Amino acid sequence: MNQASASPQLKKVLPIILATAIFMQMLDSTILNTSLPAIAKDLNESPLNMQNAIISYVLTLALLMPISGFLADKFGTKRIFFLSLVLFALGSLFCSLSENLTQLVVARVLQGVGGSLMTPVGRLTLIRTYPKNELVQAMNYAIVPALIGPVLGPLVGGYLVDYLSWHWIFLINIPIALIGIGMSLSYLPDYRSKILDFDLKGFLIFAAASFLLSISLELLGNSVNVTPILLALVLGFLMLYFYYRHAKKEENPIFPLNLFQVRTFRVGILGNLATRIGISSVPLLLPLMVQIAYGQSAVVSGWIVAPMALTAMFGKSVVIKILNRFGYRTTLMTNTFIIGLLICALAIPSPEVSIYWHLPIIFLLGFFNSIQFTSMNSISIADLRSYHTSSGNSLVSVNMQLAIGFGVAFGLIVLKLFEGDEKLIQNEIHQAFRYTFLVIGSLTILSGLVFRRLHFKDGENLKAQN
Repeated sequence: MNQASASPQLKKVLPIILATAIFMQMLDSTILNTSLPAIAKDLNESPLNMQNAIISYVLTLALLMPISGFLADKFGTKRIFFLSLVLFALGSLFCSLSENLTQLVVARVLQGVGGSLMTPVGRLTLIRTYPKNELVQAMNYAIVPALIGPVLGPLVGGYLVDYLSWHWIFLINIPIALIGIGMSLSYLPDYRSKILDFDLKGFLIFAAASFLLSISLELLGNSVNVTPILLALVLGFLMLYFYYRHAKKEENPIFPLNLFQVRTFRVGILGNLATRIGISSVPLLLPLMVQIAYGQSAVVSGWIVAPMALTAMFGKSVVIKILNRFGYRTTLMTNTFIIGLLICALAIPSPEVSIYWHLPIIFLLGFFNSIQFTSMNSISIADLRSYHTSSGNSLVSVNMQLAIGFGVAFGLIVLKLFEGDEKLIQNEIHQAFRYTFLVIGSLTILSGLVFRRLHFKDGENLKAQN
């Protein structure tokens, strides 16, 4: 099947199928956070040990995402996407049946195998189905769950644990996965590629780099002894250098270096990494501030963040008009600047005023985040040739995963630094949060300079035809 033969019905259904996968993966990445104490108590474990259940999932994603493009090219997008949903559903079932931490970690690894294939292969199918001028709109619909999942995760997790049991935070995935399986069997096209030379050495080097970077970033914000973690971080960057040396000599590397000769791809990758430092830390810091500084419950903190999902839905309805009018360069630079200002604005309300003064800022953040993610993801693949879509798409997925991890770790580190400075915060924990928002907001504003490297007409081929 090709773009010309894709039916109108397929074009309507395909973004929904990808949205199903993205929603499950993003929900599952955050829903566990509010549930760890309850799971630890039931499994007779220390809550501190429960981090293994999160880290095992993140590491599996980071290790296997680079191979997703090759597997889809060799065995077909339909088979691999179907397999990913089945593995994710089975992993969710086994998680709910776990009777100890070891069983839970193994089940989370199985979930991670499915998750590492789900989103990249689904996005690859979307890229190969739609012509460039329709791709932004399709990706726009599919990306909304990526905004909603992290916001609803803590809220849904809090309610399920309080009113049912922690097992339901995993069981909720199964009906969603079954819907995705049914739709993918009926509608998903089966794309393959004739170029199937797999770069095993390159994969192992890049997987080692992803492993080291992911585990160091995941632990950096939650550890007292940072020396071994910083060592792992340095080794991770060293492995990236070794991959660079390897890819220069390899005829068909898993991630060709000439991907980075495409300016829009290069800027999209770097912009994603830079701007997510601030954006990714907000869904973590806001609930923490609500519970720690304002003394509210986990459910209340979930409701405070939830409006971001509503305005994200509205943002997707106008992003195409904005991009068509102002172009990618102006939109991304301006939008990043606005997001940075809004993050800084979270520091304005004092502990003496109602917590609900944060709501207008949160509403606006959801709207502009929606524009940001759609614009960054679409410009990254705007000028890729057909033979680069698999490797380029996989690298975008890995980059996003690392960027989110780095953002969360960075937010926690800055918060702990301010929390330890008693003279600065004067024993007021709320002050530590305020200074943290100012720091990450300012860095987000500066990250918008990355998009200056775009040309005024970049993304013209993605514009929807009127």
